[in-house]
Amino acid sequence: MGNFTFIQTPIEDLYVIEPQVYGDHRGFFMETYTKKAFDGEGIEASFVQDNHSKSDKNVLRGLHFQINRPQAKLLRVIRGKIYDVAVDLRPNSSSYGKWYGIELSADNKRQFYVPKGFAHGFLTLEDQTEVLYKTTDYYYPEDEGGIIYNDPTLAIPWPVEEAKIILSEKDRKLSRFDR
Repeated sequence: MGNFTFIQTPIEDLYVIEPQVYGDHRGFFMETYTKKAFDGEGIEASFVQDNHSKSDKNVLRGLHFQINRPQAKLLRVIRGKIYDVAVDLRPNSSSYGKWYGIELSADNKRQFYVPKGFAHGFLTLEDQTEVLYKTTDYYYPEDEGGIIYNDPTLAIPWPVEEAKIILSEKDRKLSRFDR
């Protein structure tokens, strides 16, 4: 619709969004979110918080989710590049336990809409990568759950050698996926 192309992934309700970019010799301009356009695609999210992360190359953040207060997210990269992954944890979904991954970068300007009911994580592919994302609920540390990035059931092929991946202490201790 208008300034966005909404691309449905193989997992229902999970979208890649390509904004219309208007560029010239001065730089570029693009809309990153317009409620009317998103509502028109059935993405009726009410965002309440914006987050910004900066990471060195090979940092993996995730796979995280909120247990009782799930969040939808709209993510984009403003510097660098990431491999972004969402895992469907919706119990009644036909794609329960399936995951989808996509490269987002400052260059491709793609966005990733992750609905409520998904675990989410990303791996930075360049130094000083910066990610901005909106959420539909606030972060509650006591409500956070997670799945270890190298879970054998999910078998996500992260695009970096495992020995090079940098994790937080918290993410090292995440649990395996339990169907």
